[in-house]
Amino acid sequence: MDLGYQAVDADNHYYETIDACTRHLDAEFRQRGVQVVEQGTHKLLLAGGKLFKFIPNPTFDPIIVAGCMDLMFRGQIPDGVDPRSLMKVEPLRAEYQDRDARLAVMDEQGLEAIVVFPTLACGIEQALRDDIPATVATLRAFNRWLDDDWGFSYRDRIFAVPMLSLADPDAAIAELEWVLGRGARMVHLRPAPVPIDNGRGRSFGHPAHDPVWARLAEADVPVAFHLGDSGYEMFAGAWGARDWFEPFRGGVDVLSKLVVSDRPIHDTIGSMVVDGVFHRHPTLRVASIENGSDWVALLAKRLKKQANQTPWAFKEPPLDVLRRNVWVTPYYEEDLHALADLIGVERILFGSDWPHGEGLAEPLHFTKELQGFDDGAVRRIMRDNALELLGTETL
Repeated sequence: MDLGYQAVDADNHYYETIDACTRHLDAEFRQRGVQVVEQGTHKLLLAGGKLFKFIPNPTFDPIIVAGCMDLMFRGQIPDGVDPRSLMKVEPLRAEYQDRDARLAVMDEQGLEAIVVFPTLACGIEQALRDDIPATVATLRAFNRWLDDDWGFSYRDRIFAVPMLSLADPDAAIAELEWVLGRGARMVHLRPAPVPIDNGRGRSFGHPAHDPVWARLAEADVPVAFHLGDSGYEMFAGAWGARDWFEPFRGGVDVLSKLVVSDRPIHDTIGSMVVDGVFHRHPTLRVASIENGSDWVALLAKRLKKQANQTPWAFKEPPLDVLRRNVWVTPYYEEDLHALADLIGVERILFGSDWPHGEGLAEPLHFTKELQGFDDGAVRRIMRDNALELLGTETL
């Protein structure tokens, strides 16, 4: 597919090597952080001494075929076809773990640059939420592995996103300074309440986090909130559904999926607006990655209603804040024109989720969902918006 330019994919993934969380883990946390254990011929991970259920096969070999679940997510499964039969697996490919092999594939795909996110590590903070020092140490170790194997800005084409936790704000500032010094163009935070002692949580708008937001705004480095384990299954558990997130094992808990849905990103962005993060730090930029976009209209509606009822709690119109500070990668099956009408085409990012099974087999096929947009809008979504978010107009 020839666009006349190369695209920038804001939602790509790698598959971590088995030592991603352990290679650089400080010795004192080897029992409290992530551990690799062998069970016969299989390797498993423990987190905090318990089985890490987020990824059932942490070697990723075999792995699901990229894009094989496309029809299911579009709701276009032919009559009589069991959705589970769509899942196919294959041996692990070099480009899933090797950055130079990935560059070659990107050339074939028509991608000039990609922003790459974890697969396994999106579940780490929830698994270790009751041990904040172990959380900090494990994410620190993970970021050093990420720098080793991918780099935070490899050849200005592969932008790997390091992970932070605000559970220890001082440690977050120290880690932020390290990743900025290594060339990070974006950082990742979990869309979930920030863990604190005694199993409780706090809003991203808590004053303890302001030094982090201020430093990110000063550095002009955006935050990505990527889909992962946000701990919201506890709400599903209150309804008798499964109360833990286990996305890649058999036996889908439909009630849990319905109850949780896109609440984590809705509540994350909502808390930042209500608690004034964007008012205090108006140049801070955040991107919702792989959370879809249906939540945006619902959040905007609820915030507008609340602003009408309690205007003293809002320094600015909430929709103006969303349009200024928030970027979104929609799912390809959603109403992209409605999203553009709400927040502007300048805030929409193309993301393929490649090579995950629920993503697109060919990233540029995303353009098929952009019918009705003019050429300038298509280029913005497929390339220019991501470059602006990364802080570069050209590569």
